[in-house]
Order: sequence, then structure tokens, then C-alpha cells
Amino acid sequence: MNRAQEGISAKNGPVAIVTGGSSGIGYAVAAELLRRGCRVYEISRRENPPAGVQHIGADLCLPGAAAEAVGRVIAAEGRVDILVNNAGMGISGAAEYTEAEEIRRLFSINFDAAAEMNAAVIAHMRTAGGGRIVQVGSLAALLPIPYQSFYSASKAALLSYGMALANELRPFGITVQTLLPGDIASGFTAARRKESEGDAVYGGRITRAVSRMERDETHGLSSACAGRAIARAALSRSRRPYKTFGIGNRLILLLWRLLPARVVNAILYRLYG
Repeated sequence: MNRAQEGISAKNGPVAIVTGGSSGIGYAVAAELLRRGCRVYEISRRENPPAGVQHIGADLCLPGAAAEAVGRVIAAEGRVDILVNNAGMGISGAAEYTEAEEIRRLFSINFDAAAEMNAAVIAHMRTAGGGRIVQVGSLAALLPIPYQSFYSASKAALLSYGMALANELRPFGITVQTLLPGDIASGFTAARRKESEGDAVYGGRITRAVSRMERDETHGLSSACAGRAIARAALSRSRRPYKTFGIGNRLILLLWRLLPARVVNAILYRLYG
């Protein structure tokens, strides 16, 4: 047992941070970690935590916001054992018509905020002798979806970064895992920023593709089920750099590993192109 695990045993459970924990998947993750005995802090702009979870208001796109929020947890608890990077957003539309400002905002939330949160907790975890970082990515990191090109790219960046970070932090007993969920029924679908400009140029494909995505999502795994799976991963000590959950998603991941890239891309075109 390392020093971090000894500390967890000596006190009332692990101290966990969940970003974007005021609604949807993040809310379910925070509630499940609390149920499993963690002391949980959720960081988001809107105050709506599950009962028993401490809220820290912050816009993680702002410089220094992550470090300040983590500092408040350290001041209250003296440590951070688990970080779940869940905050994120989605945009859809043809790549050529997507505004540069929208792309920057997407990457700021989906990638930059996670990297800054990680940087804010790593030194504390290293001093403690260990810790756990879980990043909520997407199967779109491996299966880039037409008309969600920048969302897919942001999740691919998160996956690549997470795999490299796992090896950087391995000597310190800190594990990093990126989760790749598939379709989940949550408020994320309604919150997606949709751009239909150019739909006539693309023969109506943008509208059809986005409608297909949203239909798949509304019939996907519930937020509660996803929250339980993510919480289990957060409490695990697995060193697998990435994983998905759900039988269907595991099959998709297996096919991605077995099929040639041109076949995978042709399937994606048939589905969404």
C-alpha cells in the first residue's frame, strides 16, 4: 500500500473532484462517487450539485480558474485522490463553415480545461504518493464522425495526451485513464451547438447526419448508467490507458482494432456521410 492509499484508509474515503458535475453525466458521476464513500467536489459554472456534494463555482476556460478551484479543495481537505475530467461541449456542422471562435471554445473546454485541471492536481498527487485521473472522452476519438469533425478531433487530442500523461506519471503511482463512451442519453444532445450553414451545398447531408446522431444519442445509455461506469473507473487502479463500457461499444472498439482504416471510414460515411 502506497502513501496515498494509506491516507485514504486513515480518513473518511477518497477526496474526488468532478468537473461539469452540475448536470447530466457529471452529476451522475458525482452522486455515485458520493454513494461509494468519497468526499466529492464538483466544479462548474452553475450551482446544482447532488445533495452532499460540495460545489465550487468556476469557468474552467478562464486562465487560472482550475488552479484556484483545486486550491480550494486542497485548503479544505489537504489532498485530492481522484480527478474526473468530465466538462465538455459539442458542436456540429460542416468543417469549412465552422467559425474559428467556435473551434477555439470547443478545444478550450474539451481539452485545455482538462489539461489545466490535471496540472493543478498532479503535484499534490505526486507528494501524496499516488492518485487517479479519469478523462471522459468519446468513441469519436477513434471513429471521427462527419459533421462532428472538431468534436472528434478534441476527443482524439484528449486521448493522445492522456496516454502520454499516463507514462509520465507512472513512476509516481498516479494512474490516468481515458474513457471512450458511445451514445448517451443526456442534456449534451440538446446543448450541442448546431450549425446548418452549407446544408444546401452538401445536399442536405448535414441535417441528416445530425438527426441520425441525435436519434442514436436519445436511445443510448442513460446518464445514470454512464455515471456508475465512470465512477467505477475512477475508483479502479487499472493502468489500461483507455477503455469503453457497454457490450455494444466494446464490439465497436473490437471492430475498430480488426478492420482496415479505409473500411472503418467507409462505414462511417454510410452512417453519417
